Amino acid sequence: MQITFLTQMDWLIRLILAGICGYAIGYERNSRSKNAGIRTHLIVALSAALMIIVSKYGFMDIINTHGVSLDPSRIAAQIVSGIGFLGAGMIFVHNQSVNGLTTAAGIWATSGIGMAIGSGLYFIGIVATLLILLFQIILHQNYRWIKSATSDHLILQLENLEGLQLLQNQLKDDQVKILSLKVEKKSNNCLRVDLYLKLPKNYEITSILNLLETNGKIKSIEY
Repeated sequence: MQITFLTQMDWLIRLILAGICGYAIGYERNSRSKNAGIRTHLIVALSAALMIIVSKYGFMDIINTHGVSLDPSRIAAQIVSGIGFLGAGMIFVHNQSVNGLTTAAGIWATSGIGMAIGSGLYFIGIVATLLILLFQIILHQNYRWIKSATSDHLILQLENLEGLQLLQNQLKDDQVKILSLKVEKKSNNCLRVDLYLKLPKNYEITSILNLLETNGKIKSIEY
């Protein structure tokens, strides 16, 4: 295979398209204040496309001259496994709450899109990008049929133990699961309560806070 100017322009188009697709996914993630944003996704997609192009065409001179047989898929396999280390760095667990899974999956998918476009599969790469964006938009809407149990973190300052007992009873009645509870007595004899909660579908945490305020048991709230 002779590398012509048109061939190199085709490779350039692949890199640009992969970068644009990565940019689109990164923009959606960045708009939701996620760890990996525009630059990360763009670089992952463009780099994956570059590595696939090198894997497919970077050794053509050796193949043509010496008749060496190469397997271009080996680079793709290394990208798939290697990108996992980048994704793992975005996942963290804090007080039984896992964050970053969707962002890590997005990075993994972005590398696949970059590989597809780098291989010359423009249509499937662009369609995959549009599908990911479409599903992200749909699943972030407040549709009742896709709502699931959510978690929340509250830091409350209560007047006394009676307020804490009232809070626990109300949570139990509302079927709110306490994942983590830490109580600290302050110098003014108030209680600082650090809560991680698992909320039922469509549950509004303000109902509990309003109850505590009505009974005069709450002094301050932090989210």
